[in-house]
Amino acid sequence: MTALAAAGGTAVVQAAGTDAWTGVRQQVAGWFSRGNPQREHAELERLDQTAGELEAARPTEVERVRIRQEAAWQGRIEALLESLEDIERDRVADELRTLLAQQTSHRSVSAGQSGLAVGGDLNVRADHGSAAAVSMGNVTLGNPSRPGPHQD
Repeated sequence: MTALAAAGGTAVVQAAGTDAWTGVRQQVAGWFSRGNPQREHAELERLDQTAGELEAARPTEVERVRIRQEAAWQGRIEALLESLEDIERDRVADELRTLLAQQTSHRSVSAGQSGLAVGGDLNVRADHGSAAAVSMGNVTLGNPSRPGPHQD
């Protein structure tokens, strides 16, 4: 259960700030709330707080905040699982495994602050004396030819 809770905590934090966040946020809140609308609302607020802290972290603090948030969510998941009887714990753990598998299978490409992630082809061309060109797909890097007199 500890490994499952750790995976859940990591999944929450990794999804924050990505295109997948809205869906993950809703699924995790639903998983925690067990059908209780007030608890779901409270979980959504906690998830929003996590995303806000990660977004507000200065570049030098991001890793520390990420680790702290992962540990917090891991602890919350462990506490929920430990509070259940064996049969229900197994069922709820299976629900979490399914949620995590869905997130992994639908994971979009993402990057941290000041990063660039591409989930397809990327073509960058240089002109007007630029120094480099990048073409990704089969990943090639190269320098452009010098501009001709008509391009000055």
